[in-house]
Amino acid sequence: MTPSVLVVEDEPAIQELLRVNLVDAGYEVRAAPDAESAQRELADALPSLLLLDWMLPGKSGLALAKELRGDTRTRELPIIMLTARTDEADKVAGFAVGADDYLTKPFSLRELAARVRAILRRMDRIQRSTPQEPALRFDLTIDPARRRVTKDGEEIVLTPLEFEILLTLARSPGVVMSRDQLMDRVWGYRDYAGGRVVDSHVARIRRKLGDEAGEPKYIRTVHGVGYAFREDGPG
Repeated sequence: MTPSVLVVEDEPAIQELLRVNLVDAGYEVRAAPDAESAQRELADALPSLLLLDWMLPGKSGLALAKELRGDTRTRELPIIMLTARTDEADKVAGFAVGADDYLTKPFSLRELAARVRAILRRMDRIQRSTPQEPALRFDLTIDPARRRVTKDGEEIVLTPLEFEILLTLARSPGVVMSRDQLMDRVWGYRDYAGGRVVDSHVARIRRKLGDEAGEPKYIRTVHGVGYAFREDGPG
């Protein structure tokens, strides 16, 4: 099946540029000029990936992304945010609401195509993974098949990227992974700001797991190297 992309962009010229280039790259493309139109498109059919501009008339792309992550139907939908905002805090805010990736305008169309391919490859890998892969059980349970994390019987809601980072580390307890390794394994590429991006995700995972700042129970920092999951392994 041909992968599909929903482009949500209010500038007609940019919308058309994105549409033409994505069609040329082999994707089916639908487009919407605002969040409300995008929601109607999503209600009709889910795309393989959402290309979402931050600054939209009415409801912002950031607000729409947050809503989509709160809905079980769209929780796993890959989202790339497009924005003219270049501050690191804005990038962190985009990832905090569940964006899978973030490109600042002006961006290279070649780079955009590479990011789209990387995310769709990751989703394909997840979908093709063995559904019988056993859950990893510590005093929390990480279930790769159902893509759920539970602790004391309660689900801990993670974004798709947060789940992938936690699962990647938990599959190899005690093994130290550098930030570049995590970028390669989870994102499928390396980014010039990869270290800061990984750090912000790990910080949010720790908060959601209830990790103490001084002595994190699940993900420990190996200074100057990267991160490692607890060393005792599944129980």
